[in-house]
Amino acid sequence: MAIIRFVTTAKNNALDTLKTAIDAGAGAGTIKVYNGTQPTTANDAITSQTLLATLTFSDPCGTTSAGTLTMSAITQDTAADATGTATWARIADSTGSTVFDVDVSVTGAGGTLQFNTTNFVIGGPVLISTFTITVP
Repeated sequence: MAIIRFVTTAKNNALDTLKTAIDAGAGAGTIKVYNGTQPTTANDAITSQTLLATLTFSDPCGTTSAGTLTMSAITQDTAADATGTATWARIADSTGSTVFDVDVSVTGAGGTLQFNTTNFVIGGPVLISTFTITVP
């Protein structure tokens, strides 16, 4: 097994690149949560997946320290767009350009983005209380 360990400066630089990408454009970036199969790469178009909810980052989206990007407050979606089971999310800048995709799970199940439930109901609120990305 290969092992790689970065110095904190390299970790922060990598995370600052993500932060800059999310903050690109004139406004705040977004988190769009979908059902269905996550595309193979973040470059792939969304096809049959249904948009369940859209949440909005603060602008700037967060701060980097000690190898962790901690997102600032994320504005909830007060009314989900559709009913379905959340399975993945696409993070984009304010122009809609994709930055990265993440898997979604219920809290404690190991997903990159975790919700108290993945069963979203049209018109219901969708909230992310904390979102951090850490480079090990």
